[in-house]
Amino acid sequence: MKTHEKISMAIHIFVGIGALAGGTAAITDPHNPMGMNAADALRFSPFDSFLIPGIVLFAVIGMGNLFSAMVIIKNRKLKPFISGFFASALVIWIVVQCIMLQAIAALHVIFFCIGAVQGFLALYMLYKRSQI
Repeated sequence: MKTHEKISMAIHIFVGIGALAGGTAAITDPHNPMGMNAADALRFSPFDSFLIPGIVLFAVIGMGNLFSAMVIIKNRKLKPFISGFFASALVIWIVVQCIMLQAIAALHVIFFCIGAVQGFLALYMLYKRSQI
């Protein structure tokens, strides 16, 4: 496995585990996950609790990034596409989250940048494949 693939895999695992933890917190306590009051935080969103966002966070961002890491480990031909898809999902998730919460926190910026790095690594995998 090449260095850029190892970095991509590590980032997908990091994001996946974090999203599973955040999604689990939102699913198990949808009105007050990790001390965040849903009524206050979601007043500009179509949701009245974090249940649906928590399910999406767990399933799409969490499981999706872990799936992407597995695809990279198994050296499948689709790895740049799968990686790029879940990188895009993370970036979209962060943008939508900022819009719904009507706020931008440091973690939003950090995870937006992480998603962008994932996307660039996916593009680099495509570029390296065409060089072979």
